[in-house]
Amino acid sequence: MNEAERENLAEQFERHRAHMRQVAYRMLGTVNEADDAVQEAWLRLNRSDHAAVENLGGWLTTVVGRVCLDLLRARRIRGEDRADAWLPEPVVAAEDVETDPEQQALIADSVGLALLVVLETLSPAERLAFVLHDMFAVPFEQIAGIVDRSPAAARQLASRARSRVRGAEPKAPAGTREREEIVAAFLAAAREGDFDRLLSILDPEVVFRLDAGPTSPLARPPTHGAKAVAEEIVARGTPFAPLAQPALVNGVPGALVRRDEHVIAVANLVVADGLISEIDIVFDPAKLRNIVLG
Repeated sequence: MNEAERENLAEQFERHRAHMRQVAYRMLGTVNEADDAVQEAWLRLNRSDHAAVENLGGWLTTVVGRVCLDLLRARRIRGEDRADAWLPEPVVAAEDVETDPEQQALIADSVGLALLVVLETLSPAERLAFVLHDMFAVPFEQIAGIVDRSPAAARQLASRARSRVRGAEPKAPAGTREREEIVAAFLAAAREGDFDRLLSILDPEVVFRLDAGPTSPLARPPTHGAKAVAEEIVARGTPFAPLAQPALVNGVPGALVRRDEHVIAVANLVVADGLISEIDIVFDPAKLRNIVLG
């Protein structure tokens, strides 16, 4: 392949990069692994007979799907059992900071952290079938070739995954304006250490997860119930709540805490029926290092 052909191939690949990142992020839950999967797709494209590829976008989606499936299966072989408090890597935009176009594309088409947590409970094949078909409209005939099963079996994988996802969805999710108001109320109550105010906006069965990293002394199982969660927020929020500010977390209103230009925590709140039903706080530095705020 001469230089002109290589440049042309690279240009075609770049046109599909954002889509591939979106697929890989939903499959893997971390930006770093998603970028690694996209890079592997580029390497495989260079090793292939790309001139014979009729639909490059479909070919690249298939390759990224296979790479992600291999990575998910490798996690299981290594015995990487995700803890109950494990959270995906958030995609964040601060209200007062302009993000770069590549990050904007990922945020605009991202899914909530709560959904990514549910996807983590699926088998690798179920996750691939659900992500590719339900989120990206990839036909089951194409998915079947990735998971080495029949189209009917691929359809069944997606159906099982869909049932799990629907079972975990809030019954009446809030709109953007309501989310913003409740996030603001939550931050104000946390800043003031207002236990009663927190109780008034927490669902009785609220779940609070804090992912500080597997080796952190802060690592612990999730907290359940409004009273226990309010106590946890008041106890933990005192040093950090004054530094919290509204932000878009995976495309929906949430919050972040930063010191200078360094993000030290990201909070995602699930709001349904006017109450907070889930609070997910990412405190793991390894999952926050990709967040660069100017």
